[in-house]
Amino acid sequence: MAAFALWPGDSPPEADAGAAQLTDVRGRPVTIEGPVSRIAIDDSRYLVALGLIHPDPVSLLVAWPHDVNRLGDDTYRQFLEKSPALADLPKVASSAGDFDVESLLAAAPQVALLSLESGVTDAQVKQIEDAGIRVVFVDFFVKPFDNLEPSLRILGALTGRKQAADDFIAFRAKKMQDIADKVAMLPNDDRPTVFVEAHAGMSPDCCNSPGRGNIGDYVTFVGGHNIGSDVIGQSFGKLNLEYVISRDPMVYIATGGPHLEKAGGLVLGPRYSVAQAQASLAKIAARRGISGLTAVKDHRTHGFSHQLINSPLDIVAIEAFAKWIHPELFADVDPAATLAEINTRFLAVPYDGVYWVDLP
Repeated sequence: MAAFALWPGDSPPEADAGAAQLTDVRGRPVTIEGPVSRIAIDDSRYLVALGLIHPDPVSLLVAWPHDVNRLGDDTYRQFLEKSPALADLPKVASSAGDFDVESLLAAAPQVALLSLESGVTDAQVKQIEDAGIRVVFVDFFVKPFDNLEPSLRILGALTGRKQAADDFIAFRAKKMQDIADKVAMLPNDDRPTVFVEAHAGMSPDCCNSPGRGNIGDYVTFVGGHNIGSDVIGQSFGKLNLEYVISRDPMVYIATGGPHLEKAGGLVLGPRYSVAQAQASLAKIAARRGISGLTAVKDHRTHGFSHQLINSPLDIVAIEAFAKWIHPELFADVDPAATLAEINTRFLAVPYDGVYWVDLP
């Protein structure tokens, strides 16, 4: 886990104007005179992270990448309803593309929040910081088990919302510990094989899947064995259908969202009913090769929103995965109740809708 140091001495009050001494997730020491109110982000999902600790996250932004696909159309519309100014904020490069120094400099933020996987070079970081803009690297997606908590603490320190960040971290940590304690009681040989297909139905060929890291870590944490991790060395890659069939996983988890509607893939989100989500899951489970898997025949086939997985709200996905992989052990876990509490206690823009589904 990346080390970090926050406010020296006692915890400051909210919106303290003192200096924060930070170490970001790349191990870079950063001093911030805070709280800051002009932030640029390279991933729209950081709006969700900021919305966990601040009642109006858009008010903190001076630029964002307009990568609505990462946020999801429905969530984007909810942010617009709350903060119409979001649509007109300047655009900077997304972490999924080539880095663009000029657009960032033109936006003139106090702080540029950049993703761990950003393609920015050391020379570009120097150019940005020579212009008086502090660069801080955070991560909620590549190594969430290592970096989610430090990243939220960084956001709390930057925005003067340290207590709010600590409150959510404690909420998540308690639920994570409850799961870890139960998994620790499992016999070593009780690790059901799990096939996670990311963006299921996006294209005719099979199969996008996590390897080591990201969603694959969720599977391991809740007591499953991700078959992708045996052949994919990075966080994501592709499995061929023959491999999936040969492993014949016991549990099949597909991810999807509104972005797959045109392709005929798995759809989930506020605009869909449970029946529509189940019908789309049934369709992808009926594909050649997939339909014969033990996981499908034994009715252990499930779908989860990709937007909600790649999110600081990962505890909801972790709880759902736990119930699907060890249903008896985690019979008392309720991801719907967890999401409802997050909506009520933390989020500036709540997540309402169908975000996971089982194949009946």
